[in-house]
Amino acid sequence: MIYDLKLKIRGRPDFSLFFLTLLLVGFGLIMIFSASYPAAFIKHDSPWHYVMKQGVFALTGLFVMLIFMCIPFSVWKKASPILLTFSLVMLVLVLIGGADINGARRWFVLGGFNLQPSEFSKLTVIVYLSAIISRKGERIRNFRNGLLPIILVIGTILLLIMRQPDFGTVLILFFIAVTILWVGDVDLRHMLLLSMALVPMFVYLAVSKSYRLDRVSAFLNPLDDLQGSGYQLTQSLYALGNGGLTGTGIGQGVQKLFYLPEAHTDFIFAVVGEELGFVGTFMLFVVFFLFIWRGFITAIRSSDPFGLMLGMGIVMMIFIQFLLNVGSVIGSLPITGVPLPFISYGGSSLILCLASTGILLSISRDNHRRRQENSRNSTK
Repeated sequence: MIYDLKLKIRGRPDFSLFFLTLLLVGFGLIMIFSASYPAAFIKHDSPWHYVMKQGVFALTGLFVMLIFMCIPFSVWKKASPILLTFSLVMLVLVLIGGADINGARRWFVLGGFNLQPSEFSKLTVIVYLSAIISRKGERIRNFRNGLLPIILVIGTILLLIMRQPDFGTVLILFFIAVTILWVGDVDLRHMLLLSMALVPMFVYLAVSKSYRLDRVSAFLNPLDDLQGSGYQLTQSLYALGNGGLTGTGIGQGVQKLFYLPEAHTDFIFAVVGEELGFVGTFMLFVVFFLFIWRGFITAIRSSDPFGLMLGMGIVMMIFIQFLLNVGSVIGSLPITGVPLPFISYGGSSLILCLASTGILLSISRDNHRRRQENSRNSTK
């Protein structure tokens, strides 16, 4: 009887958020096939190679999302030390025994699939920060006993990721941390001083390596080196310009025919722009911002400080990745190598986004349960 009662008041998930997630994943599979079939046919003798692998990632991620949706989000607060330890160990191990791909050591290659630990460190940081700040309460406003231990832990994670190197993930983690610290009511003076101290470091990191400096140069003026550092951005802009208002049609794009590098991964938004035009990209923006809005509503409705920070961190993670990717593709930001959430090819990114969405849906179920309980209490 008690078990039945718990089931009845468990609460419903936010079906709008659930549907928007499925819509983004389905659209991503369509665009991955369209963007990847020329390269897949040439490299693997099958136009279906990449979309089939992404389909496996999508099914795995959706399964994880459904499991996480059914797990009370408070469980992650208790599990945060384990998750943090596991993430740190994986970040160290990938530097020691990870695969070196294009000059970066970010991946474990397992059975033909690439696993990127830095992707999952994003969720680890969100859970860890939300848990420790909610435990500290007012003590978080004390720098020495509240904020300093957090800075040391997050700083260690950032340094390990920079050793890979992965500057895009470092930027995302920085914005995630700032968001959660702000929501957690950290002293704004401490946050300001911390930000001022980190800005010179980010500037140094952006120009300390020649390839990063090339990306900055290409961002400032891609036409200076059309066949070198500005090539990828120039081809991306050609794709967007060729799309016009309504696009060339799905499958009819030209730039993916070995003109645009990373057409099915980091620059898939350029393929969307070419084949679906302004109308298609606008509709994609609408779906993404509806997703962000529903996630934001879910977070702020949580009466649990841990749920609030956890939800806001997840929403910020997906939002920042969206902005960095689209900004890179349209030339508004330097190229960072950040995938487009739910859309770009890549198992680690897709599974992370779906697992994180599962936690958001768990928070929404708890919100609904609380509303049901309040409604029952008010009618008594």
